[in-house]
Amino acid sequence: MTHHFHRPRTLILPPVPYAAAVLSGWWLDRNSHPLSWEWGGLAPLLGWLVAGLGAVLLAWTLVTCWLHHTTVNPYKAATSLCTTGPFRYSRNPIYLGDWFILVGASMILATWWPLLFAPLVWLLLHYGVIRHEEAHLTARFGDSYLAYQARVRRWF
Repeated sequence: MTHHFHRPRTLILPPVPYAAAVLSGWWLDRNSHPLSWEWGGLAPLLGWLVAGLGAVLLAWTLVTCWLHHTTVNPYKAATSLCTTGPFRYSRNPIYLGDWFILVGASMILATWWPLLFAPLVWLLLHYGVIRHEEAHLTARFGDSYLAYQARVRRWF
């Protein structure tokens, strides 16, 4: 019996809301409504550390998906269920890495604006991406994905 699995019906390219939050926050802070913070030289240093942690998490996730011969592209169907590497701790390690980068960028830019956009980013990801990905993974992997979902949290 052959199953035909459709690609997820993802509505949003996942990095876009994060990038929009950072760029909009930077523009608002510099051009119209500053919401800067002053932590001295510590904020940029911590920001680079947090953003670097996010980049390392992204790289680890990409390597894990590559080793499982599956895609990270939300517009393509998954060919394998990844449950090792960073997927042991989070069902969405790429988005978690993106969150670290968003927080780090906010610290580097020394503005609260990107963080104020964070709830909107979360809503866009949850309803425009994650719901569709989870429906696809449930249809594709069935009980294996449901067991994984019960065992591993969405974020961390």
